[in-house]
Amino acid sequence: MQKTSKKIIFFGTEDFSLTALQGLVEAGYNIVAVVTKPDSKRGRKQLLTPPSVKVYAKNQHIPVWQPRRLVDITDDIKSLGDVAGVLVSYGKIIPDSIINLFNPGIINVHPSLLPLYRGPSPIESAIVNGDSQTGVTIMSLEARMDAGPIYSQITHPLSGSETKPELYQTLSKLGTNQLLNNLPDILDGSLKPVQQDESKATYCNLLTKDDALLVPQQLTATEAERRVRAYQGYPKTKIQVLGKEVVVTKAHLSNESKTPLDIECKDGVYIAIDELIAPSGHKMDARAFLNGYAAG
Repeated sequence: MQKTSKKIIFFGTEDFSLTALQGLVEAGYNIVAVVTKPDSKRGRKQLLTPPSVKVYAKNQHIPVWQPRRLVDITDDIKSLGDVAGVLVSYGKIIPDSIINLFNPGIINVHPSLLPLYRGPSPIESAIVNGDSQTGVTIMSLEARMDAGPIYSQITHPLSGSETKPELYQTLSKLGTNQLLNNLPDILDGSLKPVQQDESKATYCNLLTKDDALLVPQQLTATEAERRVRAYQGYPKTKIQVLGKEVVVTKAHLSNESKTPLDIECKDGVYIAIDELIAPSGHKMDARAFLNGYAAG
């Protein structure tokens, strides 16, 4: 792949962003700044934690900007002259006033086959809906959410057993490779984007803690098992068993109930819990949980 000396500002916050930033740096692109969200409190101890892209950028001696309002870096961007933008899971809507500062705009990596799953949870939505495939779209960013014209797409088949962390990792690598393949042609103007078909647009929502609660009476066993795989990490999948609230991390379908961890769903099929996080905070298999909690 031909390397370029054109200046690029990278926008990203989530761990999904890090693979792309590393790929650009290792490919020799001239990353002149990384824009990421402010440090946030994370974990049980709520420690102030920097985004992983910030840590990596600092190690690479790349300037890091963490504006609370993007308009606050307008002059910083202008001072760099002719500059392109690349955005991967930044987490904020970019206004036109910022997008228009870039040439040829801001190039976005989105983990869905747009116009399907515009919005913040496309990977989780593909798993929850039992899709047979997903993919990555390289697009030109617009202020309207995920509505910009498309440079290219690459598909990825789904087996129906993927977990959210596994699919995130797979699509981050796939998206990075596609970005690196397309970027030279985008920057020299030989690859032009094509408008999306608005009639086929679908949307996904921001997941919240309320999505964590699993209500078997409202779901088929298949729907419940998909949520277990889709919501790993956040918002997780919580359910009451033996009077205890647990986080389900692995489960399978069953036509019969053998233990108290086999929960009947609305279709009469059971979701059988294989692995969980107990109230103690420890992850354990079903047998260990039953040995420790069933007697109590």
